[in-house]
Amino acid sequence: MENSAQKRLTLKEKVSYGLGDVGNGFMFDMGQIYLLKFYTDILGISAYWGGLVFLVSKIFDAFADSSVGAFIDKRKVGKRGKFRPFILFGSIPLAIMTVISFMAPDFSDTGKIAFAFITYMAFGLSYSIVNIPYGSLAASMTQDSVDRASLGSYRAIGSQFAMLISGMVVIPIVLYFPDQKLGYTVGIGSMALIGVIFHYICYRNTNENVVRVPKKEEEKVPMSKLFKLLLSNRPLIALCFVCLFMVAGSNLRTAVQLYYLQYNLGNPGLMSLLSFTSIGIAVIGSFFIPALVKRLGKKKTFIIGLLIGIAADVANFVLPANVPTFIILLTIGSLGLSFALGLPWVMVADAVDYHEWKTGQRTEGIVYSSYSFFRKLAQALAGFIPGVALGLIGYVPNAEQTAGTLLGIKGLMFLVPAGLNLIAAVILIVLYNLTEDLYKKIIDELKDKQKVNDNLKSA
Repeated sequence: MENSAQKRLTLKEKVSYGLGDVGNGFMFDMGQIYLLKFYTDILGISAYWGGLVFLVSKIFDAFADSSVGAFIDKRKVGKRGKFRPFILFGSIPLAIMTVISFMAPDFSDTGKIAFAFITYMAFGLSYSIVNIPYGSLAASMTQDSVDRASLGSYRAIGSQFAMLISGMVVIPIVLYFPDQKLGYTVGIGSMALIGVIFHYICYRNTNENVVRVPKKEEEKVPMSKLFKLLLSNRPLIALCFVCLFMVAGSNLRTAVQLYYLQYNLGNPGLMSLLSFTSIGIAVIGSFFIPALVKRLGKKKTFIIGLLIGIAADVANFVLPANVPTFIILLTIGSLGLSFALGLPWVMVADAVDYHEWKTGQRTEGIVYSSYSFFRKLAQALAGFIPGVALGLIGYVPNAEQTAGTLLGIKGLMFLVPAGLNLIAAVILIVLYNLTEDLYKKIIDELKDKQKVNDNLKSA
């Protein structure tokens, strides 16, 4: 196994891993982009209940991630590996739950709300069963720092590509059918089916090269102790809190951007250009991540990306609102943030190795699910806070807004995300202690330890 872990990954392996996140996005993005509108317009429940479904379901997902991670780490390594079987077999129930989430049965109002809660929470659990093993897979594919950066880069590209395609093709499919219920079924079902295919490609063309086989029964550690051991993983704790603030800022901006375009810039039609520009720049920026990591290291690249995004947001807030300035600064900010948003997946894989070095336990599932817990918590908060914030700044739907409200919308769009990213940068600078030199030392010591274990087995 050790020789396999030393090999550089092929382009086919890296692309296939990235396609796994395309498969994830073709199902996860359906809920993020379209489900609230489906709830209000097709299923027929209020926006309040739709928002509450998202809040409760995301919190449920966060705890589901931890349970799935613990379950995976207790499994023995099978002939298909430890993580890849979940990607292969879990994608089918995930696709089914994606489609069911977009069904509109003729229930009572209470029945419709209950249906929304049950189906979206079931979708979240299905997603955790696929996504936690998928995220954990990167740590078992390679321990090479540059290759891991490449995996993070291809994953970021896959995620952005899925978001771009999801935003472009679903509504035209829905509108093609006179009955929008049928249109949603066909559109969402098509995306889910393609998602299953991409998951299969990921499963088929990746390998788990870094494998630790438990020695004997006495090596088994209670799950409660494994979770306690996480508290000694300083890089992981730092990444979790960095993620909490960074993802909350990103999702908050996404939630208020249409309000900013409509009321501050007076041009809601810019939404398509905004999506295409920000996602396109993020894809381009993701290609530069491996080169920057090789030259600067992961931590410095991450911090520089955050600082570029912060500077662009502050400038957009201070300068008068106009379309050319907004687009130019948005492009600069999106480029910087693409470095930051693509690196956490890589650094969590490093935290797996740090955890093994520090505690003697290699627990990819628990480490990754702990990080994912904070992402889900950030998504839950960012999905619920904008409605409260808009009320506090005096927003009135479909009306001319006051100068104070316009300033408040501008602040939610730029200043609050900049502040959250600044907090994330400070946490990264102060708490994240896994330098490139320390990581190299960790890998060398783990390799030496593995060689000793291999020699003892063969003796």
